[in-house]
Amino acid sequence: MKNTRLATTRVPEKIVNGVVVDHLFKTIDGIKATPSIAKFKFCIRNQWVGAGQSSSVADTFYGSGREQLRSKPFVLEADEPPILLGKDMAANPVEYLLHALASCLTTSMVYHAAARGIQIEEVESSLEADIDLHGFLQLDNNVRNGYQGIRVNFKIKADVSDSELQEIGQLGPRHSPVFDSLTNGVPISVTAERM
Repeated sequence: MKNTRLATTRVPEKIVNGVVVDHLFKTIDGIKATPSIAKFKFCIRNQWVGAGQSSSVADTFYGSGREQLRSKPFVLEADEPPILLGKDMAANPVEYLLHALASCLTTSMVYHAAARGIQIEEVESSLEADIDLHGFLQLDNNVRNGYQGIRVNFKIKADVSDSELQEIGQLGPRHSPVFDSLTNGVPISVTAERM
């Protein structure tokens, strides 16, 4: 008997903006079929090092119905610059907030553009935010502790019209979880216990 093999044609995965679009739509279909797998819980553990310095570890999260273990723990160091009494060993917490916002806006933009088949060649963003220490230092009760305003500017390289470029720029704010958390607020509970 002659040894015959069935010829199989492998269809290449469609990748747009580094996103495997078929996997994206499989995820969407999976969530439509089983809505409970859309519930995620992210967490970090933080430890104070000294003065303005602390260190956080992100190594597990809950998603798709079970605890997920990262391939390696991620350590996030934070400190303050010397003018704010730190040792300048890392970005400060409010800079991390800007990083989280920039990253989430970019990821949201890129994923949603990929789902629409829009190829983006490059994205850069710059963020500026204003904070007044009168609030943090309790020198003026009329000044809030946090940012008073954040400005985001995107530079996007894509073969699209000017109006389409503006639409792409709004995909991030429209879909970003961090943007939503900052602009709409989120309940935060704080407890303390003895070590």
